[in-house]
Amino acid sequence: MMTPEQKFARWVRVSIASFLLMFVYFIVADIWIPLTPDSTVMRVVTPVSSRVAGYVAQVHVQNNSLVKKGDLLFELDATPFINQVEAAKIALAQARLTNQQLDAQIAAAQANLKTAQLTAQNDKVTYDRYQRLGTMQNVSQSDLDKVRTTWQSSVQSVNNLNASIHALAIERGERDDSRNVTLQKYQNSLEQAQLNLGWTKVRAEMDGKVSNLQLSPGFYAAAGSAALALVHDDADIVADFREKSLRHTHPGTDAAVVFDALPGQVFRAHVTSSDAGILAGQQAVNGSLSEPETSNRWVRDAQRMRIHVALNDPLPDNLPTGARATVQLYNSEGVFARFFSGLQIHLVSWLHYVY
Repeated sequence: MMTPEQKFARWVRVSIASFLLMFVYFIVADIWIPLTPDSTVMRVVTPVSSRVAGYVAQVHVQNNSLVKKGDLLFELDATPFINQVEAAKIALAQARLTNQQLDAQIAAAQANLKTAQLTAQNDKVTYDRYQRLGTMQNVSQSDLDKVRTTWQSSVQSVNNLNASIHALAIERGERDDSRNVTLQKYQNSLEQAQLNLGWTKVRAEMDGKVSNLQLSPGFYAAAGSAALALVHDDADIVADFREKSLRHTHPGTDAAVVFDALPGQVFRAHVTSSDAGILAGQQAVNGSLSEPETSNRWVRDAQRMRIHVALNDPLPDNLPTGARATVQLYNSEGVFARFFSGLQIHLVSWLHYVY
C-alpha cells in the first residue's frame, strides 16, 4: 500500500511528465504538423456601379441572383442620353453644312481671284505701255501715276483674295472627313453620346452572385458609386501561420480544412502559394523618420504570414465569402506525423459541434 504522500508524489511526477510531453509535442507539432484557426474563405467581390449618372428605370436582378457575364443587371432612364445623341447628330450635320458653305465661298473666291489676276495683268500691260510713252513725253506724269496706282490696286486685290482663300481653307480643314478636325470633334462627341447611352444598361462583368443590392426604380445612381456587389464563383482559402510553422511548407504541401459552417467534415486540400509579405513589412515613404516598434513584453508575439490553400474537391456552394475555417498542414510525410495531424484536424472538426 502506498501512503498518501507517495500517491501525491506519483501524481506530481505524472503531471510534470505529462506537461513536458505536451510541451515537446506542441513545439514539434508547430513545425511539422502546424494548425491554425485563423483561416478565411475569400472570394473576389466586384462593386458594380454605373459609368454614367441617372435615375434607375428597371432592376433585373435580386439579392442572391446568379448571373453570367453579360447579363443585364439594371437600366437607367435613357431619355436624356437619347437626347444627347440626337443633339450630337444635329451638331455633326450642321458642321457638314458649314463645310459645304465654306466650299462654296472658296469656289466663289477662286473665281474672283481669276478675274482679279486677269485685271492685274491687263493693268500691268497698260502701265508698261504708258511708261514707254512717258519716256517719249507723249503722256503726262499725272496719267502715268494714275495707271501705276490702278495696277498696284489690282495686285493688292489679288493678294487680298489669296489671303481670304487661305483663311477659308484653314477654316474648312481637310477634305477627307476622317482627317477633318472640326468633323472629327463632332464625330467624337456623337460617339461619346452613343457610348453614354449604351452605359445606361449595366451588365455583369463576370459570373457570380448578386449581393448587397441597394437599387429600386427611381433611385438616383451616381456615376462610379457602387449600387451592388457581385461575388465571384471562384474561392480562395487564406490561412495565417506563425513564421516558424512555414519553414517546411511549399506549394503542393498537403493540407486539410475544416469549416465552421460544416462541423464534422474534413476536406482534403493543398497549398497553392504564399504571400511575399504583409503590411507590417511595407514602409510608407512619407518624409517622416522611421518609428521603431516598441514592446514591453519579454517575449514578443510571433509574426504571422499568409498562405493560400485550395481544396482538392469543389468548395461547397453554400459557403459565403468571409466564412471561417481551420487549416491543418502536413509538413512531414512520416507515419506518426500523418497520424497525429489527422487526429488534430478531426478533433477540431468535432469540437466545432460544441461552439
